[in-house]
Amino acid sequence: MIKTRFTELVGVEHPIVQGGMQWVGRAELVAAVANAGALGLITALTQPTPEDLTREIARCRDLTDKPFGVNLTILPAIKPPPYAEYRQAIIEAGIKIVETAGNKPQDHVTEFKKHGIKVIHKCTSVRHALSAERMGVDAISIDGFECAGHPGEDDTPGLILIPAAADKVKIPMIASGGFGDGRGLVAALALGAEGINMGTRFMCTRESPIHQLVKERIVANDERETELIFRTMRNTSRVAKNTISTKVVAMEKEGAKFEDVRELVAGARGKMVYATGDADEGIWSAGQVQGLIHDIPTCAELVSRIMRDAEAIIRSRFEGMLSGAQRQAAE
Repeated sequence: MIKTRFTELVGVEHPIVQGGMQWVGRAELVAAVANAGALGLITALTQPTPEDLTREIARCRDLTDKPFGVNLTILPAIKPPPYAEYRQAIIEAGIKIVETAGNKPQDHVTEFKKHGIKVIHKCTSVRHALSAERMGVDAISIDGFECAGHPGEDDTPGLILIPAAADKVKIPMIASGGFGDGRGLVAALALGAEGINMGTRFMCTRESPIHQLVKERIVANDERETELIFRTMRNTSRVAKNTISTKVVAMEKEGAKFEDVRELVAGARGKMVYATGDADEGIWSAGQVQGLIHDIPTCAELVSRIMRDAEAIIRSRFEGMLSGAQRQAAE
C-alpha cells in the first residue's frame, strides 16, 4: 500500500485519480474506479442540466459506498452553462471532493470551501498552480504537455513541469498527462507528486461508457496518434489523430479561424464517436499515453496492476540497485 498526503486528504486507498472527461465521466465508470480504491470524478457538464447531475450523483451512490467527486470545468463559451446552478447541485448532493479546471475559479472555490468541500484545481503551469494555492484550493492536479485535452500554451512536458511545481507548491499535488501504468506512478512520486491522474487510460477500461471500437482504436494507436488543434487560436487541445483533426490542423495552417472549423469540431459530433464507435465521426480527446495502452481491463484490474507494479519497482528494482551498489562498496 502506498500512502501519500493526497490519499489522506481525500480518503482513498490508492494515489490514483480518474479525472474529469467530457461524455466519459459517468456514474458507471466513476463507481468502478471508487470501488477499486481510487478517486473517480463525475464530469458535471456531461449532464445536460444541474438536475441531471443531481440524478447522476444519486445513480453513482447506488453503485458505490466509497468516496467519489465531481469535476466542474469553467471554460470560455459563447453561451456559458449555468455554472452557479451546477455548483449548487454539487453542494446540495453532499459531494465532498470537487475537481475544478479552467479560468479563474475563485467564486466556485470560495463557495465550495464554505461547505467543507475539498477542492483539487487542475492547471498546466507552475504560475497557475501557485495562483490556485493562494485561492485556497486543497490540492493541485498539474497537467503536462503529454495530456489529452488542454495542455496550455507553454508546451512544458511532465518531466520538467512536475518537479518545477513540486519545488514551489506546498499543498498536495497529483501529476496528470501521460500516466497509464505503475512505472508512471513511481516516476510521479519520485518527481515530487503525491499521486497520478489518468484520463485516456480510464477511457480504455471495461466500465468506460464509450463504444468498444473506440477502446480498440486506443489500444491500436501508438504515442504519435494525436493532433494539437487550435494552436493558432492560443486554445490548444490535444485530441486523437483522425481525418477531422488532421483536416483542422491543415486548415489552421492556411489561416482558418474558429468560425471556419466550428462545424468540424462541434461537441455533438465528438459525442457521436463514443456512441457509434466511428473514430472519424468527430473530434475526441486522447493523450500520447495511447502508446502505453495495450488492453481493456476492468477498473479493478487496472488499479491493482498499477499498484502491484509500482510496489514491485520500489521494492525489487530500486532496492536491488541500492543493495548492488552497497555490495560493490563493501568489496
